[in-house]
Amino acid sequence: MGIIKVENIRVFANHGCLKEETAIGSDYRVDIEVKANLQTSAASDELNDTVDYVLLNKIVREEMAKPSKLLETVAKRILNRVFNEEALITKATVAVSKINPPIGGDVEMVTIKMSQKRKK
Repeated sequence: MGIIKVENIRVFANHGCLKEETAIGSDYRVDIEVKANLQTSAASDELNDTVDYVLLNKIVREEMAKPSKLLETVAKRILNRVFNEEALITKATVAVSKINPPIGGDVEMVTIKMSQKRKK
């Protein structure tokens, strides 16, 4: 078993419950961690035998581009696609952070984090 992380994926997106948030947009950070058997790829040195982190980045960017009211909705879409598109993944965790959220205070970011295991 092994872990692949793609951290601090920075994107600009239009998520939020407020009309202004979806119109103006804001900066986000996404971190994704997946667990998979990496023993085959460690021995073969072949990309086809591992989880391609380029694919993980692509999934995050595409799902972040679809406006949603809640970060939870975006995170769930990312998790669903990860499991649908990469059979090697056994568990995934995604954290979606809104940088400088409009919540009336000096807050660096708010983050939601969700995990999912592959159903057997």
